[in-house]
Amino acid sequence: MRIRIVAAVSGIYDALIGVMMLAGRPLMSQLFAVALPEPPIHADLNGIFLLSVAAGYVIPYREPNSAGGRIYLWIMGPLLKGTGALIFILDYYVRHSPASFLLFAVSDGAMALLTLWALTSDARHGRLNEVT
Repeated sequence: MRIRIVAAVSGIYDALIGVMMLAGRPLMSQLFAVALPEPPIHADLNGIFLLSVAAGYVIPYREPNSAGGRIYLWIMGPLLKGTGALIFILDYYVRHSPASFLLFAVSDGAMALLTLWALTSDARHGRLNEVT
């Protein structure tokens, strides 16, 4: 059950940010007090990437105990979102990106930890073979 919840929350999280990158850039620019990306193709590609990542969460949501679903969560959770959180923090200190970007460090870090918790908690409690 934990795996399904994490997959659903993660998919919605990435889909919302992806849609904002594609359709809500002016609002995001205002909220984060940054210029619009130039050229816009970079934001477009990031939006498409995030929507693709979101679509991939269907696998662990529908088949939470499958090897493919669990591998997807390991890669997109602790690896991608955990590394992303670290990079946002480093970028803030090294390249002086806006402090508002630390929100992404917090949200990505929280999602990485939530995913790690769900994956290791289910494994510890022998839930890998349970049908949820």
